[in-house]
Amino acid sequence: MMNSKQQKLEAFSRLIDIMDELRTKCPWDMKQTNESLRHLTIEETYELADAVLLNDKTEIKKELGDVLLHIVFYARIASETNDFDIADVMNSLCDKLINRHPHIYGNVKVENAEQVKENWEQIKLKEGNKSVLSGVSKGIPSIVKAVRMQEKAAQVGFDWPTKNDVWAKVDEELSELKTELNKDENAIECENEFGDFLFSLINLARKYNINPDDALEKTNLKFLNRFQYIEKKASESNKKLTDMTLGEMDVYWNEAKRSES
Repeated sequence: MMNSKQQKLEAFSRLIDIMDELRTKCPWDMKQTNESLRHLTIEETYELADAVLLNDKTEIKKELGDVLLHIVFYARIASETNDFDIADVMNSLCDKLINRHPHIYGNVKVENAEQVKENWEQIKLKEGNKSVLSGVSKGIPSIVKAVRMQEKAAQVGFDWPTKNDVWAKVDEELSELKTELNKDENAIECENEFGDFLFSLINLARKYNINPDDALEKTNLKFLNRFQYIEKKASESNKKLTDMTLGEMDVYWNEAKRSES
């Protein structure tokens, strides 16, 4: 049974009160700054992302709490210098959401989610953003950054018209990569072509509504589980991995693969 609106407000008020108390009484909380919290915030965000990927609802709830704590913490620090407080943060967010959803809070008509995204980018430009890509963080992982840049460029019409066009680009970039790798001379050019090839693959994934970062992370998890299965079986047989042949390891790899299905 879900909490009522009043219960949600009371829970949030309780969190604010606890944060205020910790900031004035706990030695660790008292010494924190925006800079000292930054790396912890990044870590908590990744832990939330892991929980989402695993679809672990209990962990998602816990990690959401940790992220929310950081938001409240930053706002509390800002309030101490009279820059802003948590109410300012929320009101600013509400104003932005209302402004960027004119199809809900205005007279604009939209037919689908794509038109909503296109309107969102146009409104951001009107708000003073100098570039469509200015909202893409420099600090996010490269694959996520590539996806976001491609999405934003596509929303203003800079995109391949069809999936076949993207396939052609992938083939072109793969051919260029093979050419450079076969030369085996210029490491910089090989790296450049490999980057171009990855970028085209990410574009292809986007066209098929595949999140490449999620896809790669799921493959990472599969590799981790299968390789650890090999290690487990090797230990049970009193063998070292370095003493096993690739064929022996492959047998255990396939066993782990079958167990997944």
